[in-house]
Amino acid sequence: MALSLQTATGNYGHTKSIIDGSLNNDKLALDWVEVNPIISAFRRMIRGMEFDVSEMAISTYLCAKSFNKPITAIPVFPVRGFHHGAISYNVKTGVSQPKDLEGKKVGVRGWTVTTGVWVRGILKDGYGVDIDKITWVLAGDEHVAEYEYPSNVVSAPEGSDLAKLLADGEIAAGIGVGQTDSEDVKPLIPDSRNAAVQYFNEKGVYPINHTIVVKDELLSTNPWLAAELFNTFKAAKQSYITKLDAGADLSDADQAIARNGKDVGGDPLPYGLAANNTTMEAIIQACVDQKVIPSKVSVEEMFDPSTVSLS
Repeated sequence: MALSLQTATGNYGHTKSIIDGSLNNDKLALDWVEVNPIISAFRRMIRGMEFDVSEMAISTYLCAKSFNKPITAIPVFPVRGFHHGAISYNVKTGVSQPKDLEGKKVGVRGWTVTTGVWVRGILKDGYGVDIDKITWVLAGDEHVAEYEYPSNVVSAPEGSDLAKLLADGEIAAGIGVGQTDSEDVKPLIPDSRNAAVQYFNEKGVYPINHTIVVKDELLSTNPWLAAELFNTFKAAKQSYITKLDAGADLSDADQAIARNGKDVGGDPLPYGLAANNTTMEAIIQACVDQKVIPSKVSVEEMFDPSTVSLS
């Protein structure tokens, strides 16, 4: 009898054949649970262990592991992309370049949110910004309830809208605030897409947003499970890549993924550690620098041992 697993993943082109059950086999049956938006599943998994297999923000996962949450990832990365364009600033706050953020207030939805971690890392490593000299203003809390913020992180008043705070100049900049109607709000990094591609070309970092985690108790009782899951997600992705390569009937999301592939010169959604070691090293270091995790861990120990050599 196939092992049936409650599985929460986003509804993407590269998970379609998992969602519709066509990849189920005599060993494994993935019972897809719709969670919309998928980020809602992260808190439910971390705090309540509601699913057997779940998509998970990579920084949330690293934070969760530091608190010994009983989950382990496989090197499947269903969401990734560039983040240079995710930070905007108000032109009337004395900011004109990234270094000007020092001494100012910058908004972000949550401290351990992956986009925020990546953007702060880019500011630090790419633009020489001392992120410890910024007061970070949060409009939400963290998926990992036990996490405690660094001293330069404060909460916005309850019910605050980061986009409005930015438009009003109450914060100098914001990460992931979305569109505003204010003419005073501009992208902080000019020509952000080309800047991101150049960053990739220089550092080899193609930012990972999400991974896939599995309950440890299931991995312990089914030693074959992690590799089987990896190969299942890989097969689902491969059929999707074939569609991308054909180039017909692509949605906006498909076209965005295809563009990423062109910018990185290959697979837009590489799985396995061999293709992702540099990027994983970067996110781990960013999490250490930003006190998301207390100390550095190795890439390999963050993933199920049976999947470390898979590609």
